[in-house]
This record gives sequence, structure tokens and C-alpha cells, in this order.
Amino acid sequence: MSTPDDAGSMRGEAPRIEWDALLDAARAAMRRAYAPYSGYPVGAAGLVEDGRVVSGCNVENAGYGVTLCAECGMVSELVNSGGGRLVAVACVQRDGEVVMPCGRCRQLLVEHGGPECLVTAPDGTPRTVAELVPLAFGADDLA
Repeated sequence: MSTPDDAGSMRGEAPRIEWDALLDAARAAMRRAYAPYSGYPVGAAGLVEDGRVVSGCNVENAGYGVTLCAECGMVSELVNSGGGRLVAVACVQRDGEVVMPCGRCRQLLVEHGGPECLVTAPDGTPRTVAELVPLAFGADDLA
């Protein structure tokens, strides 16, 4: 997938966040979702610190507890494509509008984006993961 600002990431700077492109990538992922039970497809896209964009969609299962959220798929693509830290994340639901990640997925963002990672919000104001998960449990708590 094309990146928002490869030149910036090559200079060691954080890539510029192109929110419209990130939302488009999330919407494209949402259209590939497998949601036959809920009828609620979700897509997520994340900008990685090196300029890559990773995405994922929800994948439901008849055993509801093993359903995968879109953010899980996005983080799986992040890890599978070389890892790194998420800088910004956008999530959309079936009508293409922004939706907030659930609690489980917010915890994934703590681990793979950290407190400064930005997440789109329905009101149009990006929030940091620290705002979404105050006093988050993380790897430091296991030390």
C-alpha cells in the first residue's frame, strides 16, 4: 500500500498523518470484512512509524468468542510485515463512518502504538491512546 510521506520517514522523522488516506484504507478493509452473523463489518488502518500503512477487517465466527476484531487483523499485518510502532489508527464501521475501538482493541493499541498513538474519533478530533486507556496495563507492569 502506498505511504503518506515516505520522504519524512526516510529522514528519521515521524510520517505525516494523512487522515483521509488512512480512512480510505480502513474503508477498503471494511469492505472485505467477514461479518455474516452481526452484519456489522469493521475496517481498521494504521500508519506505522516507517510510513507503511497496515489494515485489517473483522472476521466473525459462529463461535462468537473467537471472532477477530478489525484492529486484531491490522496488528497481525503490522507484526507480519516487519513490526514497528503505530503512529495513527482509523477505524470505520459498515456505513464508512468512524467508530472507536473496543476495550480489547484499545489494549492492542497500548502494546503496538503506545500512549502517543493517535486514534480517530467520531467527533473528528483524534485522541491519544493515553486518553482512551488512562493508567493502561502494559509490558512494564510485567517486569
